[in-house]
Amino acid sequence: MSPHEEPGLRERKRLATRRALQRAVLTLTFDRGIEKVTVEDISRLADVSPRTFFNYFPSKDAALVGDELDLASDEQIEDFVHRGPDGDILAQLAALLSDSLRNTEGDREIHQLRRQVMKENPYVFGMRMATLRNFEGRLQEIITRRFVADHPELGPESVQLQQRALLFTLVAVAALRHAWRCWADSDAARPLAEYVTASFADLYEMTLQTR
Repeated sequence: MSPHEEPGLRERKRLATRRALQRAVLTLTFDRGIEKVTVEDISRLADVSPRTFFNYFPSKDAALVGDELDLASDEQIEDFVHRGPDGDILAQLAALLSDSLRNTEGDREIHQLRRQVMKENPYVFGMRMATLRNFEGRLQEIITRRFVADHPELGPESVQLQQRALLFTLVAVAALRHAWRCWADSDAARPLAEYVTASFADLYEMTLQTR
C-alpha cells in the first residue's frame, strides 16, 4: 500500500487490533513488570482471543518491541536513488522518510508507553534498539545506492563513498529521532510526518549558518 493511499476497512481493523495488543502489553508491563504479564492477560485487555494474539505477534516480546520502522514503497525508493546529483538530497530524503512514517500517526500513545517501559526495562530497550539498527542499516543501503548513482566515477567500493554514506545516514537518523521525540512529547495533533520535515529543515538551516 502506498503511503498516500487510505487503508481499506479490513486494513484499518488489522491496524487497530495490532495497536490494541501493543497498547495492552505495554500498559500491563508498566503496571506489573514483564514477568507478571501473560499472553492471556494481554488478549483479555485488548478484547481478543489468545489465538488472535498469535496471528499478530509470535511472542510477548515481539509485541513489547513493536513493529520495525519501515521505509516507503520500492517505487519511491527507486525515485530517490535516481533523482540525480543536482537535487537537494537532504530535502529528498526528508520527503522519503516522511512518507515512510505516515502510517504511524495513530501510534503516539504506544510510543509514549514504550518509552516509559524502556526506562524501567533495559531488556526491552535493547530489543527495541536492535530494530532501530536494522532500520538504520536499510537506510544506509539506500543512501549508498544514491551516492553511487550520483558519483559513478568513485565506484561502489570506494572507501570515501562508503564513509560519506555512513555519515549521511547517521545525521539523517539523528534528525529522525529528534522529530520522533518532539512528536511524542507534544500534545498537539500535528502529524509525525510534519515533525520529520521540520527537523530536517532545521538541520539544513543550521548547516548553512555554520558555513
